[in-house]
Amino acid sequence: MYATGKYTSRGPALIPRMKTKHRIYYITLFSVVLLGLIATGMFQFWPHSIESTADWTIEKRSVHDAPLIHLPVSSPIPERGDLSCRMHTCFDVYRCGYNPKNRIKVYIYPLQKFVDELGVPISSTGLSREYNDLLSAISDSDFYTDDVTRACLFIPSIDVLNQNSLRIRETAQAFAMLPRWDKGMNHLLFNMLPGGPPDYNTALDVPRDRALLAGGGFSTWTYRQGYDVSIPVYSPLSADVELPERQPGPRRYFILSSQTAIHREYRGELERLKEENGEALLLLDKCTNLSQGAASARKRCYKGQVYDYPQILQESSFCVVLRGARLGQAALSDVLQAGCVPIILADSYILPFSEVLDWKRASVVIPEEKLSEMYSILKSIPHRQVEEMQRQARWFWEAYFSSMKAIGLTTLQIINDRIYPYAARTYEQWNNPPVVKWASVNSPLFLPLIPPRAPGFTAVVLTYDRVESLFRVITEISKVPSLAKLLVVWNNQNKSPPEGNLKKFKCPECTAIDGLSLDQTHMVERSECINKFASVFGTMPLKVVEHRADPVLYKDDFPEKLKSFPNIGSL
Repeated sequence: MYATGKYTSRGPALIPRMKTKHRIYYITLFSVVLLGLIATGMFQFWPHSIESTADWTIEKRSVHDAPLIHLPVSSPIPERGDLSCRMHTCFDVYRCGYNPKNRIKVYIYPLQKFVDELGVPISSTGLSREYNDLLSAISDSDFYTDDVTRACLFIPSIDVLNQNSLRIRETAQAFAMLPRWDKGMNHLLFNMLPGGPPDYNTALDVPRDRALLAGGGFSTWTYRQGYDVSIPVYSPLSADVELPERQPGPRRYFILSSQTAIHREYRGELERLKEENGEALLLLDKCTNLSQGAASARKRCYKGQVYDYPQILQESSFCVVLRGARLGQAALSDVLQAGCVPIILADSYILPFSEVLDWKRASVVIPEEKLSEMYSILKSIPHRQVEEMQRQARWFWEAYFSSMKAIGLTTLQIINDRIYPYAARTYEQWNNPPVVKWASVNSPLFLPLIPPRAPGFTAVVLTYDRVESLFRVITEISKVPSLAKLLVVWNNQNKSPPEGNLKKFKCPECTAIDGLSLDQTHMVERSECINKFASVFGTMPLKVVEHRADPVLYKDDFPEKLKSFPNIGSL
């Protein structure tokens, strides 16, 4: 019996041998490709720098386990801080680059314990619970990166929330030793309690070069607009006391003051208001008959009667927030949580997140010198507007004040919007509660009762009967930062204007027969007066500024070419 096979003149066919060679070739090729993919993946996820770290969590890093860094006496000290810094001068936006998500990347330095040459720490408290919560929230967010080479913003793990616990010089030296410090470029510091006795500066006293500062007590003198971020002073009661949301409406008290250690002049003025208005105003103070401790901090008293704090805040329509030794007060957070409309009396105070939040919708800001007029000012606000402000106050707390996480991520979002303005949140996204359905136009009549001291323009809107169009115009104009006052001229004498804070000056029974402008010599006399004023002054200081925004036909269904100003919304 013979096996069959194919033969040629050179011997057996080589087809089986060729298949074996091909098999070896493909196996080798597959192995090379697989090894390449593995190497690429390891390179992609392997740290690119010795400064790269794992996720920032307190479980992996403890102050006690942190490496010890000694600060020589001769260590360099950063400059005091450049008040002229702006995003285009002291921040390198090119570090951020372009990315499809339009989101900055934030790197948190590894936790280190800085001590001087004698071994004394730079801080008496180390890492506070609040700062740990802040860093942990950032490390869990989409902003965080553990790759230092991809970072746009750098946050030190040095806790400077409370300046009272810091050694100023040594803390500044610790900043200068950070490997990426570069005169503070693209570094962000968080501070809620700035300054110290006796002056209590309104910004962190630690020299910090060009670093951005998220501060809790800025004044108009220390705040670098468009660069720093004004943040709230966090209230520890936010985590310890739960206040259920209360429906807007009238409360037991009209005005309530609950702050302790108020300056005696303000206390005296409040007591006079109490005498004039009786039970409508509740003036609370520290309880002197209780033992000191955490429990007494949550109590307030009036003539021996004890009230639970902050629960009592929910019993008032308006709550006073006066400046103390520092401009920023944790009481503001407590008041917002209670759904009580804050009456803010702190001249030059930069309100938290005022770069994006419209505080006219949630508070009443009154100059300190107008404290005696507070009651009459608040009485002039319509009830419906008070309810809207109560609702807005509570939502501001929930969205931006309720936790260190909310404060930290809001700060980063504001900075993110500056760097990627084309993808920034809109006014409505920042200020309108998401649960509200804006199917129609809400009343925008929550403009301030007192014009701000800052210079601005007055807008005059003439209308007859179209309330919806009027509200839309007011809503758009009120977004302009330089608006100081808005006057609405209601020309319909047969119909009352909508409720709200409207200045109405159409007078049918008035005649213009004796008006000053009708006198033929008026213009001549006025010109002579101005010329004399200019000659005494030495120059003409007055500037002619005139602007008119006419919304005629902007809303009506007419061809665009017939409309005077179709783009009224771009003011």
